[in-house]
Amino acid sequence: MDNNRTLLAVALSMVVLLAWTYFFSPQPQPQPQAVAPTQADQPATAQAPAPQTPQGTPATGMALPQVAAAPAQGRTLTVATPLYTAEINATGGVLESFALAKYHETIEPDSPNINLISANARAKAPLGLLWNGQPTWNRGTWSTDAQNADLAPGESATLTFVCELPEATLTRVLTFSADSYLIDEAVTVTNSTPSQLLGRLGFTLASSGLSAADDSYNPTRVAYRTVEAQEEEGDTDELQQGWGGSGAVQWGGVLSNYFMLTLVPLETPTTFRAMFTNGVYTFGVQRDGLMLAPQTAQTVHVDYYLGPKVEQRLAAMPNDLAMAIDYGMFGFIAKPLLQLMNWLYGYVGNYGTAIILLTVIIKIVFWPLSHKSYKSMNQMKKLQPMMTKIREKYGDDRQRMNQEMMQLYKTYKVNPMGGCMPMLLQIPVFFGLYQALLGAIELRHAPFIAHVPFTDIVWLADLSAKDPFYVTPIVMGATMFLQQKLTPAPGDPTQQKIMMFLPLVFTFVFLNFPAGLVIYWLVNNVLSIAQQWWLMRKA
Repeated sequence: MDNNRTLLAVALSMVVLLAWTYFFSPQPQPQPQAVAPTQADQPATAQAPAPQTPQGTPATGMALPQVAAAPAQGRTLTVATPLYTAEINATGGVLESFALAKYHETIEPDSPNINLISANARAKAPLGLLWNGQPTWNRGTWSTDAQNADLAPGESATLTFVCELPEATLTRVLTFSADSYLIDEAVTVTNSTPSQLLGRLGFTLASSGLSAADDSYNPTRVAYRTVEAQEEEGDTDELQQGWGGSGAVQWGGVLSNYFMLTLVPLETPTTFRAMFTNGVYTFGVQRDGLMLAPQTAQTVHVDYYLGPKVEQRLAAMPNDLAMAIDYGMFGFIAKPLLQLMNWLYGYVGNYGTAIILLTVIIKIVFWPLSHKSYKSMNQMKKLQPMMTKIREKYGDDRQRMNQEMMQLYKTYKVNPMGGCMPMLLQIPVFFGLYQALLGAIELRHAPFIAHVPFTDIVWLADLSAKDPFYVTPIVMGATMFLQQKLTPAPGDPTQQKIMMFLPLVFTFVFLNFPAGLVIYWLVNNVLSIAQQWWLMRKA
């Protein structure tokens, strides 16, 4: 197989993959205006729970709040920590606000802190408790002696809420820690009737989205994990129909590249259910098959994680919550590269510089392979005139043409795949680094060259966002064009035109890439050009 044909196939494959990511990634939905609830949206009338087995066979479905179901009037409790400030309604323990202290909405100095619970999401009663599919925050009688808490590092606070229902007493115990984004909950169900009680206990969260509506590289999606597999869905049309799974659910929630709101059930079996209605992702887990004898109690435990996707923090969380950071099939490459980038940052103090140094290190590691590739391409370049003559002479007899080509390679001891195989070996590293940089929360709002030199014009002040003036992707495209000029041209005129068109395609795709990724590709191109020029000069 001709070397240039293989290179063309590899290049086109990369273009298709990148273009598919750009055009067909699930798009976060814009925030719609509040819609008045209709009669069809109202929660169903309470019904007797369906019979369940003592083993807790999962129910066929799980009720989720579909409309504004604000909790009954109650005072607001505040839990302040160095990591976040949470506001909880004393009636039902429903979460009204969760502002992250270390993360802001934009790079502006006065930008507000990110609040993971918007007004639209608050109407769906996040941290709401469901009993037999029905909300408890607006039908039970609630009481609490909890007070505001201002936690210093190392401290924790426990808030207790008690709900009296006709058939049971529900006691919610929420524990907040100053050093973690994890909220622990223990719910004790006490049978208040003289007969056996069967029930289902549900825990809910809600989010109106964790990324901008036009951020195609950072879409909001819903995911859950079981011991067998991890499922993910970002299509809001699918989510409107209801989506989820059951069994040994380890965690489930809504997430973006940088933040997540998740429920972590600590007992199984559990049902996970998610929906997208009126611009809000509503999701929850349900513990099925609770069976209580008269005047007995049973406790169900669940954790909530609301915060950034920081690998070091998630590694300490239960139920493999760290798997929410998914680097794809090349994760075994992405993780060490990300660790190396953070190590370099510890020395240089600038993530843009760290990316450049990381690119140089990768280039050094692959220098022997690249050297072999360029050497092979130069050998092929010397054979181009003879290959052209063979194509002209045997163009109508493809079998004979291939035979003559192979004989030519054999005579001059040239491997037509010699220039391609070393490049193929480097592709997994590129995609691993692509996934690592795309999901690295360290790059969010991290500056490289914060202002255009000698001006106050903001430029590369956020490596997770695109270059506002498209300078880096255009320069990257120019370096690709120069690379094409240094690379032996295919003998086929059609292939030549396609190869020369590729820099334009890549430039267009990279226009909206996060700046950190463009810098990597640009520096890699410059180093490749330098290596090719040095080899050609030496030859």
